[in-house]
Amino acid sequence: MSEKTPYPTLERIQSPHDLRTMNMEALKDVCEEMRGFLIDTVSKTGGHLSSSLGTVELAVAIHTVFNTPEDRVIWDVGHQAYPHKVLTGRRDRFDGLRQYEGMSGFPKRSESDYDVFGTGHSSTSISAALGMAVASKLQGNTERWHIAVIGDGALTGGMALEALNDAGAYKDEDGVRLLIILNDNDCSISESAGALSGHLAQIVSSRAYSSARELSKRVLKPVPTLWNCLKRFETQAINLMSPPAGIFSSFDLNYYGPVDGHDLPQLIKVLKNLRGNRSPVVLHVATQKGKGYKLAEDAPTAYHGVGVFDPDVGLCPKKAGRPTYTQIFSRWIEAKAAKDKRLYAITPAMREGSGLVNFEKAFPERYRDVAIAEQHAVTYAAGLACEGIKPVVAIYSTFLQRALDQVIHDVAIQNLPVMLAVDRGGLVGADGATHQGVFDLSMLRTIPNMTVMAPADEKECYLMLNTAYSLDTPTAVRYPRGTGCGEVVEDTDEVLPVGVSRVIREGKTMAILSFGAMLDVMRPVADALNATLIDMRFIKPIDEEAILKAAASHEVLVTAEEGQLMGGAGSAVLEVLSDALLTVPVVRLGLGDHFIEQGTHDELFAEEHLTSEQVLARLKAQCETLGIRL
Repeated sequence: MSEKTPYPTLERIQSPHDLRTMNMEALKDVCEEMRGFLIDTVSKTGGHLSSSLGTVELAVAIHTVFNTPEDRVIWDVGHQAYPHKVLTGRRDRFDGLRQYEGMSGFPKRSESDYDVFGTGHSSTSISAALGMAVASKLQGNTERWHIAVIGDGALTGGMALEALNDAGAYKDEDGVRLLIILNDNDCSISESAGALSGHLAQIVSSRAYSSARELSKRVLKPVPTLWNCLKRFETQAINLMSPPAGIFSSFDLNYYGPVDGHDLPQLIKVLKNLRGNRSPVVLHVATQKGKGYKLAEDAPTAYHGVGVFDPDVGLCPKKAGRPTYTQIFSRWIEAKAAKDKRLYAITPAMREGSGLVNFEKAFPERYRDVAIAEQHAVTYAAGLACEGIKPVVAIYSTFLQRALDQVIHDVAIQNLPVMLAVDRGGLVGADGATHQGVFDLSMLRTIPNMTVMAPADEKECYLMLNTAYSLDTPTAVRYPRGTGCGEVVEDTDEVLPVGVSRVIREGKTMAILSFGAMLDVMRPVADALNATLIDMRFIKPIDEEAILKAAASHEVLVTAEEGQLMGGAGSAVLEVLSDALLTVPVVRLGLGDHFIEQGTHDELFAEEHLTSEQVLARLKAQCETLGIRL
């Protein structure tokens, strides 16, 4: 006799088509079983739990009402897309969620026909969905729906507002079928920040708004003609009863809601009604992050991105160990702020991840979470710097990409003392291609006036933070995720000489020029080959004297970096040699011209042939080919 499955209804679903054959009670069973399945599987793999628990009914309703994948659904960021993945034929792949060569934690076009647009960074969905809607009309398909599901946190991103502004221009254009679903759970990764978030909260909590809306339904619905006439003016009525809803009407978009995002029958009914529209419309859905799992409901931020845990016990406090680079930064910025009242910390919605929780408590007047607005964060810092403040922008490498123009145009051209604390530089693991911090060195080293450095260990990180802050020009300190292996320095004001490397060991024949955290990988290699090992420290200005000296006294040079080889630190070394008309052989170690998917740091390093053993074998083989005896 076969063992009973704990998810009998959920396992009947091989595609959204199966949802459309179910009655309401069965659909409710799907939702209940879905939550149990997500808690069970994510507790074994890690992943984005609380966001996905909050969108169970929403995902079921969308795939029940709309003809996906013919109708297009885009999940902004993708943190909340696990129910979508379960419903679209990937339930059996969840044991490989975010694992090496397993299923991505984000929507990915190459993974499923139902993932119509890849996401990972926020605030992109409305732009993409509008583009698809216009393309469909141009191709003669005016019946296809294009649905952007975007959270209240992501709506604070400037790109989302730009897209809303453009979408409003299509309000009266028949056949541009765009549905923007605002998934309002009043909780981004960090506490939602900014005026827009406050406005949305007012809409949801407005008794006057809710009462007026319900009263109008009860009074007017018995008179169909009058109701049909007056509901055309619903947007204007909403603006009168709840002015914050005017955010959407100011973009000339029809707005409906808020509706309960966990009331499945109501959601399905509303979505069916909205299918009657033929132009862009906004549906405001109120959900609870972590819904159905009490521990996640009570601590949605803690359960936003989780590792492996026991669902019966919940998350356990991490054992104290070596401090992470983020914790080194946190300790540094608090110590420096206590000494210098000019210091001002900025984060684009990553207070916890960037290590600024304690800073906000200690120095609230010198702290700003600007919400998901990386461009604004950098230019806001530039404005502060113009008036004598010393701003520090704590930002992940992958999100710094979004503010490159502001770094160039607003900071570097004006040579302003804005300091970038670039966290998660290099390979970050399970979040995959959209989050690997591998482009920062190539981007930043091309910018005039910019000083760029990468620490090899924790002590060097602290000293580099001091150094960057001491300069009156644009600076960036790029440090990796996790812990290092070096000495942890106590509070000090010591700075490093700018553009000067340090020799770790003297050797013969080969000189290894190591940038940042690659030093730990290259130490055993240098020992095995009796090679000179240099911690380069600075990517810009690079230590030209050390490079030329190494080239003159060794038969082969090796550069090592945890970043893109194309245009990276190794390229900077080649430029120095080229300008000096030197032709010494150079072996560059780093990341190739491709995107790197999810996996552990060790798995990805092995895939990129960057482990100590792999590097040693490669260097021996290449030196043999060159006829160089080690």
